[in-house]
Amino acid sequence: MAAAMITTAVEQTPTIDEPVYVATATDYLHEHRLRYNPEHPPLGKLLIAAGVAVADPRMDPPYPGTQQDVGRHLLYESGNDPWRLMLWARLPVIVLTLVFGLVVWAFAREVTGTAGGLAALGLYAFSPDVIAHGSLATLDVPAAGFVLTSAWLVWRARRRPVLFLPPAGGALGAAVATKMSALPAVPVVMLLAVVSVRAARPGTERWRKVLVGLAGAVVLAVVAGAVVWAAYLVVDPRLRFDPAEPVPSVHGLRARLTGLLPLPPAYRAGMGMQFALEDRPWQGYLFGHLYTGSRWYYLPAALLVKTPLGLLALGAAGAVAALAVRRLRPVAPYLLLPPAVLLATAMTGSRDFGTRYALFVPMFLAVTGACVPALRRRWAGPLAALVVLGVAVSSLRTFPYYLPYSNEAFGGPAATHRLLHDSNVDWGQDLGRLADRLRERYPGERVWLVYKGSGVPSYYGVHGDDPRQVPPDRVHGLLVVSDSAVAKARGRLAGLIDTSRAIDQVGDSITVYRR
Repeated sequence: MAAAMITTAVEQTPTIDEPVYVATATDYLHEHRLRYNPEHPPLGKLLIAAGVAVADPRMDPPYPGTQQDVGRHLLYESGNDPWRLMLWARLPVIVLTLVFGLVVWAFAREVTGTAGGLAALGLYAFSPDVIAHGSLATLDVPAAGFVLTSAWLVWRARRRPVLFLPPAGGALGAAVATKMSALPAVPVVMLLAVVSVRAARPGTERWRKVLVGLAGAVVLAVVAGAVVWAAYLVVDPRLRFDPAEPVPSVHGLRARLTGLLPLPPAYRAGMGMQFALEDRPWQGYLFGHLYTGSRWYYLPAALLVKTPLGLLALGAAGAVAALAVRRLRPVAPYLLLPPAVLLATAMTGSRDFGTRYALFVPMFLAVTGACVPALRRRWAGPLAALVVLGVAVSSLRTFPYYLPYSNEAFGGPAATHRLLHDSNVDWGQDLGRLADRLRERYPGERVWLVYKGSGVPSYYGVHGDDPRQVPPDRVHGLLVVSDSAVAKARGRLAGLIDTSRAIDQVGDSITVYRR
């Protein structure tokens, strides 16, 4: 898994969100202020900052513009090497992703034994979505992994609540201090804390167990809140909040609920930005259909496409086993409730952009799948091993193009762009590979480019004009289009694509046409 992620990190150009996070992390290091990207709390970007500190990039603090402009300026206009800077920014996330693999193994091993632990680790280590996003300087894997860690530690608190509830609160706080989308996990993990404390005191009177359990849940919540405050205080001990862009005001019930949260003002302002983003009419793309708004079934459908068949099958079977087998039943709430609540909440969102909003699903599925080899049947262990092997083969076949992965039932990575878009397929990651392909196979040819991403094509040697800005009869040569732009093509671009011939694919995310 480490080899796959490092290879991917070395070869991929910046994805759409990465320059913003890297620039924010750099600003934390240089200016110690809360200025950019307030819609996400600081902890994940502080993690990225650990790698950025090694790269030691040059930054111009007075640079004006949006956070996207600052990210682009840092990478391409400040004298820094974007390849080196992005690799160092990604390495801390890679390390943390590997650590979460050990959490998966430990959680499954405690519940089901060594065979189950190894099965879970295999499912996790070969999960294409986890590899894809674990190799990027983004926040999705850290947030999901911290939620998983909190569930594991709360499970361990069934035996020693005093020892494990505080670190469980710390892990939960880390999730909430990384992405606000982890907030729905707070009441779930608090409920599990009550269950764990009650299980740890079997001989106590019922009312006393309830009181002690509630006390344990409060301790967990207090520790989680302290971690969120600490993340902001590390950036700026004076908690000065000077956003580079206007922060939308929140009204009505949202404002009242946000104001009740005992969290830093910058966190609450970030929640306002998230509400504003949710209110926008985004475009989505699912199974070949472009639409405005959101579909409640988008995430389950996208997960069905982008999760290996073996992981889906073993995870579903493990969930049934956890509910049906008496000795496994105690762990069922810890494995099933957090991902179910988080997924149900994410399904109400307005941004149908990818399975990265639900990376907790493959993580929890890996642990849940370990319940199958724990069944006391002769066939259970060999069958689980065979399924894990199938997941490994499916994952290795997509190497090193993990972002556009889809399972064999939906045609594999080459077909994903016909079903999904954005970070499911094409997040701007293949600009460097495109430059290599044009140089090796199409030297000297005229290029027309429609690129979706944060990279600067000319930096990598890709020089192309926008075909939408000239009459169609002038567009001759190579028409190079990011697959997300192909999915959303309408009007002139759609006409150009329809009258061109596809001749090449770059990383299963960019299509090259001949005109």
